[in-house]
Amino acid sequence: MSSETPYARLTPDLVLDAVAACGLWVDGRLLALNSYENRVWQVGLEEGSPVIAKFYRPGRWSDAAILEEHAFAQELADAELPMVAPLRFAGRTLLHHDGFRYALTPRHGGRAPSLESSDQLEWLGRLIARMHSVGARANFAYRGYLDRDTLIVQPMHAVLAAALLPSTLRERYRQAVERVQRQVAARFEAVGPIRMLRLHGDCHPGNVLWTDAGPHFVDLDDARMGPAVQDLWMLAHDERAMEALLQGYISMRDFDHAELALIPALRAMRQVHYAGWIAARWHDPAFPAAFPFAAEARWWEQHMTDLHEQADELE
Repeated sequence: MSSETPYARLTPDLVLDAVAACGLWVDGRLLALNSYENRVWQVGLEEGSPVIAKFYRPGRWSDAAILEEHAFAQELADAELPMVAPLRFAGRTLLHHDGFRYALTPRHGGRAPSLESSDQLEWLGRLIARMHSVGARANFAYRGYLDRDTLIVQPMHAVLAAALLPSTLRERYRQAVERVQRQVAARFEAVGPIRMLRLHGDCHPGNVLWTDAGPHFVDLDDARMGPAVQDLWMLAHDERAMEALLQGYISMRDFDHAELALIPALRAMRQVHYAGWIAARWHDPAFPAAFPFAAEARWWEQHMTDLHEQADELE
C-alpha cells in the first residue's frame, strides 16, 4: 500500500466486504462522510440502524494507540457520558480486512450545537468536566502529548520538505514558525506547571452532535495528554461563551484559571499544525481537491502574516 495514496484500494465493495466480515448483513447503501485524515462511511444494514465504518490512515497511529483511543471511549461511555464507543466483534474493537484497519460504531445523528446559547454552553461545560474527571484517572501510554514537537516542529518540517511552499518563501516561513515556537515556549513557562490529563483533543463544534435529548461527542482520533483548556477554547468564540462554558465546568470540577493564558499559544500551535497537516498529506488525492488554496503562494503569505499576529499576541 502506497504511503502517498493510502486509500487507492479502498473501494465501496471493500468497505461493504469489511462490514460484512463482522457478521453484519449490509444492504448496499453507502454514504461517505466528511473526513480527510481517515475514511469514514455510513453503511446501511438489512436490519437495524446503519453503522459508521472508520478506516484508519495507515502509519498514523500504532495498533496500541488506536486501542487506547477505543478503551478511553468505552471508559467514558461506562461513566454514562454521551461518547460514541466502538462496537466489539469477537471481543475486538480494532478490526482488519485486506490490509486496512477499521472500527465500527453505532450511528448517532445530530446537529451542531448553538454556540450562542448559554444553556447549551453550560451543558457542554458540565459534560467536558465529567469527561476530564475520567481522563484524570490515568495517563495515555501510547498517544503522546499536545506539545510543541507534535504541533509545531513536526508540521514545520513537513512544510519545508514539501514542494507546496514556494522556495522564495521558505526562509520567511521558517522564521515565522520559529518565532511562534519561542513565544509559545515562553507562554507555557510563564503559566507554570500545568496538570496534564487525557483529553478529547479536538473538541470543536463538528465533533459535538446535538439532538433533542442533548449532546454527544464523537471522534477521539486526536485524543492526547494535555491541559484541560484545550477541550474548551474551540467551543468559545468570545469571552461570554467561555464564561458560560466555565460556569458549567466548575459546577462539576475545579478548573485552573491560569490555563486561560494558554489559549493564544494553543491557537498558534493549531495554525502551524494545520498547514503542516495539509503539506504532509498533499499526495493524498483528497487533499488538493479539498484544499486547493494551499497550492497558491498568497495563501502561504497570509499564513505567515497570521503566525506573526499570533506571535505578537503572545508577546
